Amino acid sequence: MRFERMLTPLVLLTVTGLLVGTTLERSRSLDGTINFLAFFATTAAIYAVFSLALNVQWGYTGIFNFGVAAFFLVGAYTAAIFVKPPADPESSVRYVGGFGEVFSPPFLGGDQWVPFLVAMLAAAIASGLLAFLLAIPTLRLREDYLAITTIGIAELLRRIVIQEDYLVNGSRSLIGIPKPFSGYFEADTNRFVYLAVVVVVLIVVFLLVERVIRSPWGRVLRALKEDEIATAASGKNVFAFKMQGFILGAMFMGVGGAVFAFSRGSIGPTTFDHFFATFLIWAMLIVGGSGNNWGAIAGAYVVWGIFTITLNLQLYDLPSLIESRISFIRDFLLGLLIVAILLLRPQGLIPEERRVSIWLDRRMRKSTPGDPAATNTSEP
Repeated sequence: MRFERMLTPLVLLTVTGLLVGTTLERSRSLDGTINFLAFFATTAAIYAVFSLALNVQWGYTGIFNFGVAAFFLVGAYTAAIFVKPPADPESSVRYVGGFGEVFSPPFLGGDQWVPFLVAMLAAAIASGLLAFLLAIPTLRLREDYLAITTIGIAELLRRIVIQEDYLVNGSRSLIGIPKPFSGYFEADTNRFVYLAVVVVVLIVVFLLVERVIRSPWGRVLRALKEDEIATAASGKNVFAFKMQGFILGAMFMGVGGAVFAFSRGSIGPTTFDHFFATFLIWAMLIVGGSGNNWGAIAGAYVVWGIFTITLNLQLYDLPSLIESRISFIRDFLLGLLIVAILLLRPQGLIPEERRVSIWLDRRMRKSTPGDPAATNTSEP
């Protein structure tokens, strides 16, 4: 039991130590290390948003969405066309939209932040609308068929982006996506400003998910995951609640796609590869612990940390046999991590918290203030 309590902090400390150590050793300068770690933290926080969104769908509602890439893609491209200026007719870069100048009020430096808020809202709405359209024919399917369907939809959208090159520049990347507040700071400083922006977005998404999941509506979602038949017998509309959980998670995925697009500055069809845009996010939730929002964030940090550490290994003078196979070693390590978690700690690094309601917890603490068992209503 004591080892189980120490396992999560031990894993987090190990990943942090290896990440900082390899980065500092290879960069050989404090500035280079800080800049690299800022980029790492930004990406990890963006993936944490996706992990939280998937947690709403799978961890709380039990919806097996294996097409995260579809909502990632829709959110990223929607946000991009809302912050970019209109396409130059004489340029080879072609895309629809270009509403960045429309939503740029002249007061309070509105051009530096208003278009980005509008773009994130538009990305959430577009992804939510896609989820609504998908939910009608698919949510009644069994889990395995639902997974196959969502994978197919994700690949279909990717092919549309590639083939219809007038939409978002086809297979060529959509470049020149600005960052919020980029006009106020130098490039070296802006990466830290944007890190703060992403962290704020992550905190807002985390608080929203925590709030809705601990509400009566959220308890219905959790009941759905545990037993759909019993939930339906209690008078709840199972399909309606599953649709609502699916749409909410998709909207948060749209927000994650938006902040990812702002972070990278350019996106293309290869950005939404199933490995990076779906598999990694599932790995993060499995490793961290589905059904726990803190676990979703911890899983994003650990998995992306391992991925980054393997990238740092490429900078070492390794034998050619290993150096040419680093990418395969990385995939093997991630797969080994998932299998180890499933076998040794299937609940993840931070297990799901079993709680009936905050109100009941407070009543129990007030009624038996001296009983330690009454103050601990969550399972380890």
